[in-house]
Amino acid sequence: MKKLEIKNLHVSVEGKEILKGVNLTINEHETVALLGPNGHGKSTLLSVIMGHPKYQVTEGEIFIDGEDVLKLTVDERSKKGIFLAMQYPSEVPGVINSDFLRASINAHRETPIKLFEFYRELDKVSKSMDIPMDMATRYLNEGFSGGEKKRNEILQMLLLKPDFIMLDEIDSGLDVDALNVVSNAIEEMQNNNSSLLVVSHYARLYSLIKPTRAVVMINGKIVVDGSAALIDRIDKEGYEWIHKELNISIKKDENKMNNVSIGTCAVKNAIKK
Repeated sequence: MKKLEIKNLHVSVEGKEILKGVNLTINEHETVALLGPNGHGKSTLLSVIMGHPKYQVTEGEIFIDGEDVLKLTVDERSKKGIFLAMQYPSEVPGVINSDFLRASINAHRETPIKLFEFYRELDKVSKSMDIPMDMATRYLNEGFSGGEKKRNEILQMLLLKPDFIMLDEIDSGLDVDALNVVSNAIEEMQNNNSSLLVVSHYARLYSLIKPTRAVVMINGKIVVDGSAALIDRIDKEGYEWIHKELNISIKKDENKMNNVSIGTCAVKNAIKK
């Protein structure tokens, strides 16, 4: 079980402040949907929790079950049960996928997993993810399609069985069948009492995994924290109601992609102030 607490978190990258006082608590066994326009800090928050060196924490605290996360290295955070499925998994030429997966498992164990046990578990999980076993012999993510990369991230999740899981747009690039496979894997982790923080622009994923809570990040802060009903409202109305009801100006990011409703197809019109 893992309880995450974030207190007054301020984060900068290359001198620009991205997170401006994030406060968020995720209790054990919760699945929290993290919503918000593009360019407002969602991916940054997940990366900071995992320990990406690109981001500088200038103020604030992060605790996992009372332990100071910011004092831990990335591998120590992983060993504590924190897992991030990335939006854009990196290609690693020369590293065999199965070797990477086995090394990841061994890093979380006191004694190495036996080769037969590893391949038996890999075969089982690969079948559940509808991933051909020959993908295990390829270089890590090299030449993988977008959907293959995302399913390979979820494969790692199932093998590692982390306590606190962060999913950064894991559903982008997936067709309907693959999305169902991924949501089934997420449900398995929910039944395993893992806590989840999930970023998506697709209402369909949330309808499948049924978050217990939803929070909205605007301008680098959590501005709304409520029930999963927030997902339906944002799907229908976008984020304009936050501007109208809470008097919060929603800044546009440089790519002008921020003010988009999560949308069942993620193609709704940008919200105009």
